[in-house]
Amino acid sequence: MLAERKLGQTGLTVTQLGYGSMGLRGPKTWGVRVVEEEAADRFLNLILDAGINFIDTSPDYGICEERIGRYLSNRRDEFILATKCGCVYTQHEDHLEINHHWDRQVIRGNLETSLRRLRRDHIELHQFHGGAIETLQKNGLIELLEEFRQSGLVRYIGVSSKLPDLRGLINSKLFDTYQVPYSCLSPEHDDLITEAANSGAGIIIRGGIAQGGPEATIQRPALNDVWDAASLEELLDGSMTKAQLILRFTLSHPHCDTTIVGTCSESHLQENLEAASQGALPEELCSAIRKRVAAVLQ
Repeated sequence: MLAERKLGQTGLTVTQLGYGSMGLRGPKTWGVRVVEEEAADRFLNLILDAGINFIDTSPDYGICEERIGRYLSNRRDEFILATKCGCVYTQHEDHLEINHHWDRQVIRGNLETSLRRLRRDHIELHQFHGGAIETLQKNGLIELLEEFRQSGLVRYIGVSSKLPDLRGLINSKLFDTYQVPYSCLSPEHDDLITEAANSGAGIIIRGGIAQGGPEATIQRPALNDVWDAASLEELLDGSMTKAQLILRFTLSHPHCDTTIVGTCSESHLQENLEAASQGALPEELCSAIRKRVAAVLQ
């Protein structure tokens, strides 16, 4: 049974293990993972069958939104859907070019496209895909999302961001949720997560496994170096894998309402579910990890 949390003050109840759908982006985008239609159908339904009730996507994740709409529209009441805006994307012959633009036409077009692809009449959580608070305010984009909310097209408003923009966004106190990168190997947003949560906002952590670790599908060598330099291997006792240690550390953050873990592997999904079912790490283990990593990053 997956643990559930309130997503800040939204009133939404989310499973602490969520799903990031970028891996279902399809061919001719970027990266190494290509998932065919039948596998995408099976995997998305497996996510819901496993009890996960929070799915994060974006209009610039290739054909992710279309796949969610195609394969889960008959189960839309079983999960909470978050998507994004500010996305401009161009499909080339062999790759997808992505940019972020902060104007009303782009934001409105993103919402219209997402609703059509997802086969929905509203989005539970609509998030800016980056952007500084000054830019969003100057261009009237927060007011635009509020218009969407008033018209019933959007229920809650969030932002997916990181330093240096994240601090100003939190200080604005204008958002229902913040999506933030964080893991034991990449802890620089730790205090800002707490600050955002203390404002009453919901916290969505991305990169709870992929922000480092030797078992991540998309490797980040600098973060793997942190793992090695901190000798975190010594803290494994055989009861969990490296990926499970990283995930359970993320779940141990007192303000992690949900962490969106992206995978296209049924075995990795099962591994994540097993880790999440065990819940937070013991505080003494979390403390040991923090001290080792801090010594490396100082």
